[in-house]
Amino acid sequence: MPLQGEYALEKTPWVAQQLAAIDEAGTTEVADVQGRSVVVYTIRGNKSGLLRRVPLMRVEKDGVYAAVASKGGAPEHPAWYHNIVANPDVEVQDGSRHLDGVARRISGAERDEWWERAVAAFPPYAEYQTKTDREIPVLLIEPS
Repeated sequence: MPLQGEYALEKTPWVAQQLAAIDEAGTTEVADVQGRSVVVYTIRGNKSGLLRRVPLMRVEKDGVYAAVASKGGAPEHPAWYHNIVANPDVEVQDGSRHLDGVARRISGAERDEWWERAVAAFPPYAEYQTKTDREIPVLLIEPS
């Protein structure tokens, strides 16, 4: 069931522009980061309860998506990470398709496998990991 409710306004200008282009075209295919495909995750804010849309790199296999909480290698997790952990119901827009899923953080061999897949999809993730002492979280969004 799609997430319903009021949407938060996006405060980061380049993200707002990217989301506006996606909305206008009806597909994520009009947006990219460094020439690589993105998907849009719709999540619920932990404190506000508002819906938030987060474009992230497209890392997918067999209908399962990985959300990589890199924040460019910053020492702290991105804000969306805390929201998705608190409210794991997620909507994924990939191209013009919308899918409902549930997120879970992965670890161990499963994380290693998906981390490798994530770096193949977006090589800068490997560099981001060298910039921080935290292990960059990988969350899987599996169909609900």
